[in-house]
Amino acid sequence: MPEAGGSVEAMPRTHLATAATPTPLLMIGADPALTQEVHRLAAAAGVLPTVHASAGSALSEWSAAALVLVGADAAAEAAELMPARRDGVVVVALGAAPDRLFRDALRLGATGVVELPGEENGLVELLLDAGDQPTRGHTIGVVGGCGGVGSTTLACALGQVAGRTGRSLVLDVDPLGPGADRVLGVEDRPGVRWDALCQAAGRLSARALRDAVPGRDGVAALSWAVGAETPVPPSVVREALSAARRGHDTVIVDLPRSAEGLLGDGVAPFR
Repeated sequence: MPEAGGSVEAMPRTHLATAATPTPLLMIGADPALTQEVHRLAAAAGVLPTVHASAGSALSEWSAAALVLVGADAAAEAAELMPARRDGVVVVALGAAPDRLFRDALRLGATGVVELPGEENGLVELLLDAGDQPTRGHTIGVVGGCGGVGSTTLACALGQVAGRTGRSLVLDVDPLGPGADRVLGVEDRPGVRWDALCQAAGRLSARALRDAVPGRDGVAALSWAVGAETPVPPSVVREALSAARRGHDTVIVDLPRSAEGLLGDGVAPFR
């Protein structure tokens, strides 16, 4: 890590973009203080950033990196180059971001602007996902025409088959079903259920979700706590699905037969 006030060029060459293999984290910018702060947070997340002082030299790795951090000093240059639109681009600033930085972030197609210090936790979650080499897993939805046709059983069977060759997760969003954790035989194992996720706020880390849900033999389930009556907002389902796809090779979604079955309106799960 460079000393405060040092330059990017003075950093060890292992930190620069000279390797041919893709990097999980690409950092664009020449601000030494910002680069040092990114290195500090990246170290906490267990990833080593590849740093380019200018956006032009970083274009060859733009699409391959799992996460791209664009410093406030390089955002305008990067936006002018109009690189290919992609997920996982974040603009980072030290202190309050000026209005122009949000315009540059919009032109880049960035998912947001992070202001440091103050928003380290959200950035560390992104860095953890980058170091975990997100899989962007396949998603399969299963829905039954009526109750009792075996859609949950099918979803769990698909999850078990997928679990033989990679990590799989059954996302149980049908509160009136038998419960994916029961069908998989992991209902007695400790882990996160929907009621816990409803109490959380902010971005859900792929690694955090994967480590928290109960499972065995390569397949896990995010299901309902026994007797839970809390409706699951669509925003929570979207965040869980996004984290599941980033952290698993295959995600099987056991869908509800109606929107009311998911969102609640006072409807309690069958259990």
